[in-house]
Amino acid sequence: FYLTDTELLRKKMENSGYRFNWIAKQLSLTPYGLRKKVNGENEFKASEIVKFQKILKISNIERDKIFFG
Repeated sequence: FYLTDTELLRKKMENSGYRFNWIAKQLSLTPYGLRKKVNGENEFKASEIVKFQKILKISNIERDKIFFG
């Protein structure tokens, strides 16, 4: 059971204008691996959360809402 707010994360990804596969590559993940994490099937590593925050320009408050709900 993971706490990731998948809806909010998806919205941030869609609004970023970046392609899903490009985001996966930036996180050193396969698109399948990223999809599993976004869907809440696997947990994000701390290093991935930090990269996500930089790529999507997520504030600390949003980060906490998305990943530590």
